Amino acid sequence: MLLQQLINALSLGSVYALFALGFTLVFGVLGVINLSHGAIFMLGSYVALLLVDKMAMPLWLAMFAAMLVSGLIGLIVDYLVLRPLRKRNAPHLAPMIATIGVAIILTSLAQGLFGAENKRFPAGTIPENSFTLGNLHVTAVQIGIVVIAFILMLVLLLVMRRTQLGRALRAIAESPKAAYLLGINVEGLFYLTSFAAAALGGAAGVLVGLSFNAITPFMGQPMLHKGIAVIILGGMGDIRGAMIAGLFLGFAEVLTVAYLSSDYRDAVGFGLLFLILLVRPAGMFGKVLERKA
Repeated sequence: MLLQQLINALSLGSVYALFALGFTLVFGVLGVINLSHGAIFMLGSYVALLLVDKMAMPLWLAMFAAMLVSGLIGLIVDYLVLRPLRKRNAPHLAPMIATIGVAIILTSLAQGLFGAENKRFPAGTIPENSFTLGNLHVTAVQIGIVVIAFILMLVLLLVMRRTQLGRALRAIAESPKAAYLLGINVEGLFYLTSFAAAALGGAAGVLVGLSFNAITPFMGQPMLHKGIAVIILGGMGDIRGAMIAGLFLGFAEVLTVAYLSSDYRDAVGFGLLFLILLVRPAGMFGKVLERKA
């Protein structure tokens, strides 16, 4: 029973971590909490659904297309909303308020186009194969979710740590002005970051749609709350922290449902978050900023 719940928790936590990676990437590089990330996550799942249902596209290709479309939406949001605010040196709250408006617009648009009811992938889209070992039951969907999520997370981590692009992004995260003086195309990398973060969000949306086989225009808001919790727990802007904290929250929720009650799922998960932040206010990998007189 415990091993089965751990497998379920790994699948759920992988999706949380993947969603939070895009969230924390934008904050780490742009210094912005993009509250439209949940709506973009939702649109990614709808893109994959439409391509599979209406165009009979293979699921793997539909997922790639969903990431591309989500990335383009993120790029448009950056160009039309965040870029003008950057040029005006707007206060930090301005991008948050603006992206809340973007999220409301995208959610309303999705509701008008697709309706408020649950949508499901066509029968046969999701492999029904499963592996059973004693009392342990693992589906092909769970394996696929974990593998895809970990591959994307590993690729992002390697890019950030091992490539010239990653070093440039880390330099921008430290100081955009200093990075500009060093000849780095700061504005171009801002666009690239927004594209990559939104693409990761779109991938997470497809995986959630596959996992629960239920897609609605409102699925982004609960995930946004989880994403905020994950990046705070892991440390604002820290990729390692987002990965570990996403898995932690997934394990906390699944074990709570299994051994207590589904009514306490969010209470236990966010309660543990509160207790950890009492010990580590900056999160697991965050740095405490000291204000000097």
